[in-house]
Amino acid sequence: MLTATIPDWSDLQPGFDDPVHDAQGVFRAVLDALARPGQLRSVGGRLAHSDEASIAARAILLALADATTPVWLQAPLGEVSSALRFHTGAPLLGGEAGLATAQFALLTDPANCPALERFAFGTAESPEHSATLIVDVPALHEGHEGDTNNDALRLRLRGPGIQTHADVTVGGLTAAFWQARAALAPRFPAGLDLLIVAGDSVLGLPRTTHVEVC
Repeated sequence: MLTATIPDWSDLQPGFDDPVHDAQGVFRAVLDALARPGQLRSVGGRLAHSDEASIAARAILLALADATTPVWLQAPLGEVSSALRFHTGAPLLGGEAGLATAQFALLTDPANCPALERFAFGTAESPEHSATLIVDVPALHEGHEGDTNNDALRLRLRGPGIQTHADVTVGGLTAAFWQARAALAPRFPAGLDLLIVAGDSVLGLPRTTHVEVC
């Protein structure tokens, strides 16, 4: 006789209090962040604190992921995995083999990010078939004043949605990461879109944004 396998929900964390309206609010924040690179947007305090990933990272995945969007996790996160399985039904991936098929990727150890060319970045004919990287960082703020982390880099952004330039400070990512991202520019319109997150804040960096390390 066949027996059903019962999922282990011991790590399950609550999702949105109001799934429809909360997801819509997070979606609007992400769209606005991508339309205005350099301007941080808040997803709101819609989730409880977790030691595994920021509120913004988890809220974005709960709002955007579904059963058709594979999510790659850099580390085996019990709470995040349980929440995504229960609330979204998203297929979860891990390891090197899952990089090329992930539609979303959650980086919780950004200093050890896999090589960017391992992710799906689409083609000239189908640039939408690319991954969105959600990068959880220890420090993130607008401008170049008041650095909160000795490893934080001062970045200058230029491109669509920015009048002249925008300055931000981002911790946890090395200059080599930004150089590797810049190396993907000749492949446009293919490329990777980034959502840099910390706390409940999100910084959108679409593939059209030029990033200079100051």
